[in-house]
Amino acid sequence: MIKIVVAGALGKMGQESCKAIANTEGMQLVGAVDSREVDYTIGSVIGKPDLNVSVSNNLDKVLTELKPDVLVDFTRAGVVQGDIELAIKHGVRPVVGTTGMSTTEIEGFINLAAERNLGGLIVPNFAIGALLMIKFATEAAKYLPHVEIIELHHDQKMDAPSGTAIKTAEAIAAVRGNMSQGMPSEFEKIEGSRGGNFEGMRIHSVRLPGFVAHQEVIFGGTGQTLSIRHDSISRESFMPGLILAVQKVIHLDHMVYGLENILFE
Repeated sequence: MIKIVVAGALGKMGQESCKAIANTEGMQLVGAVDSREVDYTIGSVIGKPDLNVSVSNNLDKVLTELKPDVLVDFTRAGVVQGDIELAIKHGVRPVVGTTGMSTTEIEGFINLAAERNLGGLIVPNFAIGALLMIKFATEAAKYLPHVEIIELHHDQKMDAPSGTAIKTAEAIAAVRGNMSQGMPSEFEKIEGSRGGNFEGMRIHSVRLPGFVAHQEVIFGGTGQTLSIRHDSISRESFMPGLILAVQKVIHLDHMVYGLENILFE
């Protein structure tokens, strides 16, 4: 039985995670942590009144008392860094879905986990379809290196571009390198119109109510274009990947950045 604590348990992703874990054989939700400590159980929030797990705002205390195997984190940038440090300190494997960390911070946690021979996963996107999108886009970039990325999320998302867009751009750049695109003399009449520049490719972020998580990778070539798009219609789309991540992390002795690195190994 894998014992799990969820941080950010009262958020939308946290609630979906608690529900998925509680419904999965071989897993046990033993703790729920959120900055908004409440006087009712997480079971009453997710429609499982028999799940008598209280919500605490003290992660250190929860990890000390419950000694879980895995910490699932869906908090926010600025909070997740301390959560990962606490998890590693307690010998608990972190599975992190929170985005907004810098490359330097991620590398630091990879090194910290390596010092403890402790498994962990930092995952920009748990949706299996999104991972396939990145894989297919990387293959396409070998033949159509001119590319732009449009990512669309709900208007409550704090970081831009999304972790998935950055992961996609990194994967494409590893294939095609830093490459100049478009007219060298182009200019923006409104600053930011052309999006962010990563290794020569442009990334555009859209934030509107009604969206969940969506991304389109557009390639241009001589007389042709190719679009690869993934849409998460609901947060349930992330749960099969999350469950897979929890099952896999138990057998890791190092921190891995990106679920695709264990899904497609």
